[in-house]
Amino acid sequence: MQPLITPEDLAAQLDGDQPPVVLDVRWRLGGPPGADSYAEGHIPGAVFVDLDNDLAGEPGEGGRHPLPEPAALQAVLQAAGVRASRPVVAYDDADGSVAARAWWLLRWAGHPAPRVLDGGYAAWQAAGLPVESTVPQPERGDFVVRPGQMPVLDAEGAAELAREGVLLDARAHARYTGETEPVDPRAGHIPGAINAPFSEHVGADGRWRAPEELAAHFAELGVGDDTPVGAYCGSGVTATSVILALEVAGRSEPAALYAGSWSHWSRDPRRPVATGDQPG
Repeated sequence: MQPLITPEDLAAQLDGDQPPVVLDVRWRLGGPPGADSYAEGHIPGAVFVDLDNDLAGEPGEGGRHPLPEPAALQAVLQAAGVRASRPVVAYDDADGSVAARAWWLLRWAGHPAPRVLDGGYAAWQAAGLPVESTVPQPERGDFVVRPGQMPVLDAEGAAELAREGVLLDARAHARYTGETEPVDPRAGHIPGAINAPFSEHVGADGRWRAPEELAAHFAELGVGDDTPVGAYCGSGVTATSVILALEVAGRSEPAALYAGSWSHWSRDPRRPVATGDQPG
């Protein structure tokens, strides 16, 4: 299934006999809270899901946004009305990188039909489609989480992939080079990783770039059809948009996610760090 859906197609499906479950996952690293934006207005029927509390485990040794425990994720998804028999569409109000986290977790959990709203909430509004502030009370879903349906890397696996395949660092260039590090203990990147900022997946209008453009983009980064590839970012959130973008580009095998990402790697002073423009 194509992982993206347009606002117009989503609106048509919401009027159909089997409407998808819609998850509002708006979130910003520096705030304001996505829940406040949701309360002001959201896609009709959408259920708010909080990244920090619902789509991640407790921060700590595993990083700032470790994968949630399967039972906890299942409870969240069932409360939102998620069923295996119905599609799920996630959206944010930025570049799709937070919605991609929900998409990836659903895939990891074994859901057969998650998608991301192309252009997010801004595209929905630009299309003149309705919004509401009413908080829905969805019928409890029956989706059963079966973890492990998407490949995941630990620190050792990420280091090996950086040597023997392609490990893509989804953070902004200044964080990759080590010029700045606003959140995590050390600045720089995993030696051998290639910078692939998640912001490059979308155009100026917030819509995802065409498949052929993304395919060319990743080819320039050294990703071939048979190249082992993985991704990481600051805490395992925006790296999922790299995995989504690779799928949009036509890659058949999903890329692996280093779930702990830089927030996990940088905690251990024994792990090497590279700085500058080159992978190192």
